Amino acid sequence: MTMTHSETAAESDKRRLRRELLAVRNRLTADDLRETAGALAGRALGLPELAGARTVAAYVSVGAEPGTLALLDALRARGTRVLLPVLLPDGDLDWGAYAGEGSLARVRHGGRMALWEPAGERLGPEAVTGADAVLLPGLAVDPRGMRLGRGGGSYDRVLARLDRAGARPALLVLLYDWEVVARVPAERHDRPVDAVVTPSGVRRLG
Repeated sequence: MTMTHSETAAESDKRRLRRELLAVRNRLTADDLRETAGALAGRALGLPELAGARTVAAYVSVGAEPGTLALLDALRARGTRVLLPVLLPDGDLDWGAYAGEGSLARVRHGGRMALWEPAGERLGPEAVTGADAVLLPGLAVDPRGMRLGRGGGSYDRVLARLDRAGARPALLVLLYDWEVVARVPAERHDRPVDAVVTPSGVRRLG
């Protein structure tokens, strides 16, 4: 497939925006991270999409990402089944059930940042198609719901898998307030999300 000029420009714009946003995240303190994680969990737990969900596919935040652990524990305490990703060698994602912080293993994938992954049984890449809501990591989102990811493509595969299966879970992204931006550069394969949760509130998108 030949790449159009606009796709090349979008990729370059995405790279620049990623660099800018990561630089801001890297200035956050441990106190900032703790405070925002608590606020995010409170906001997210009020969402009807999560209140009614039997199964939620989520992820464990690493580094300066908006913290998810408080939210994962609160969902689990509610009786919600929480699935967490396992990064495969080809960049795709397998899934495992979250059974509390003690069920996580720290796994380093090549030169990338170490990830916290579920240590138990692998449920297969298709397990995500049974989720009622999917929490996606990201660096930014715009009012159309276009999400800027890390650029690894793992979640593009997840979204394509949901499409193929005809699955329509609520797609939610957790971000800091300043990461809701006027416009995210988008390519043809990008799929919009339904809502963004930030420490100050929830915003419906699209």
